[in-house]
Amino acid sequence: MADGAKMDMPAHERSYASFIAMARWGAIAVAIIAAIVILIIAR
Repeated sequence: MADGAKMDMPAHERSYASFIAMARWGAIAVAIIAAIVILIIAR
């Protein structure tokens, strides 16, 4: 399998960078939503 399968490293690096960016912004969004829910419940 390693003989015929060539890795397209530039495409891999772009998709990995996109995944990391999405994960980062997703974690920030979840933290903001959780803080809002906690504030609403605390009232």
